[in-house]
Amino acid sequence: MSFVHEPVLVQQVLSYLVHEPEGVYIDCTVGGGGHAGAILDLLAPNGFLLGIDADQDALAATAARLRVYGERVRLVKNNFRYLDEIWHDSGWPAPQGILFDLGVSSPQLDQKERGFSYHEDAPLDMRMDGEQPVTAATLVNNLTERELAHIIRKYGEERWSARIAQFIVQHRQREPINTTLQLVDVIKAAIPVAARRRGPHPARRTFQALRIAVNDELRALDEALQAAKRILASGGRLCVISFHSLEDRIVKHTFRAWARQGKVTILTKKPVTPAQAEIEVNPRSRSAKLRAVERS
Repeated sequence: MSFVHEPVLVQQVLSYLVHEPEGVYIDCTVGGGGHAGAILDLLAPNGFLLGIDADQDALAATAARLRVYGERVRLVKNNFRYLDEIWHDSGWPAPQGILFDLGVSSPQLDQKERGFSYHEDAPLDMRMDGEQPVTAATLVNNLTERELAHIIRKYGEERWSARIAQFIVQHRQREPINTTLQLVDVIKAAIPVAARRRGPHPARRTFQALRIAVNDELRALDEALQAAKRILASGGRLCVISFHSLEDRIVKHTFRAWARQGKVTILTKKPVTPAQAEIEVNPRSRSAKLRAVERS
């Protein structure tokens, strides 16, 4: 299966991240290998890259793309929340740079069978790692109304969360909700018509919330950031690209707390965002925010 992902903010990432060409670098969300390849091109022959991803399709695409770099690349299928264990198992020196490119990638959105998109009818899946047991359908059909409302409100910041949860529970009493468009229809029925006319697609926030819950994304991010700080070499750089406010808030507050403790220097006083030229070529980059720190 094709997995072609257009990386965002590449030159900006390189300018903050790659400062020691003979070092070890870790791409915690290696995707299709776009950022990883650009990093390797700047490294010396004794510079190495460790790539991590939970998505087997992404790793297969990355392996093919980065084959020319030989043993300078090592790829691992795992969740980046286990970053320190993965690095320790590599036997490589402390990393000089660590990159996180968060969120769902374009290939994952475009492969309708993955169930991430609210535009295509597909199984209600949303798993980054297809081997994990819990899907979005599992949550939608088994959580209580109160639990669903909490997830949709907390992770989707959806004002109609209680009503959407109520409509989900009412619908599943008649039949299970197993496909994306089934869920979209339920959400549209729950949100008043006047509210549906404004803003983004009415299912966008609920789908985001379920994806975050299925993959435990925010807790995994917090654990991974702490792991990154533990293993990063003195003077090493940590860069994080986020795509929605919940992720960016965690990164911003974490970096500020570390800076107050004297453990890092913040390199990006404000988040770095794509130029209009990049947004025109890759519209999905428009919400990207890059933050970077240097380990003391």
